[in-house]
Amino acid sequence: MRYGEQMIAEAKLEAIPNPHPERDYRILLTCPEWTALCPRSGFPDFATIRIGYIPDQKCVELKSLKLYINGYRTQYVFHEDAVNRILDDLVALLDPRWIRVTGDFNVRGNIKTVITASYRKETGARTVQRRESPAPDPAA
Repeated sequence: MRYGEQMIAEAKLEAIPNPHPERDYRILLTCPEWTALCPRSGFPDFATIRIGYIPDQKCVELKSLKLYINGYRTQYVFHEDAVNRILDDLVALLDPRWIRVTGDFNVRGNIKTVITASYRKETGARTVQRRESPAPDPAA
């Protein structure tokens, strides 16, 4: 086994401490070389995976993310499952305030697929919508 293949096989997503947990800020990551295998045909699928998140106490360590993403290249996985698995794995690792994962899959069989999944941490705060009375009609 080549050293890169071994690194991918042994890869685990890792987190690092958020250096600014007191503030909301967005981290945007683009993984333009995602690939996996179609579970039905075995043909390769290619995509750009976009990850945007607002961290809480932890951020994803980028080398671990690279190896994790590369680990999909030998897996048989549907587009929908891949995006949702990536989201679930990142939520479990990071417990972010908010996260969105988008898989922008290359055209295959004349069909373009874009899958988006997101998560927002429950804060315990409730949003209350107030119904206001309509302004009086000046013409009345």
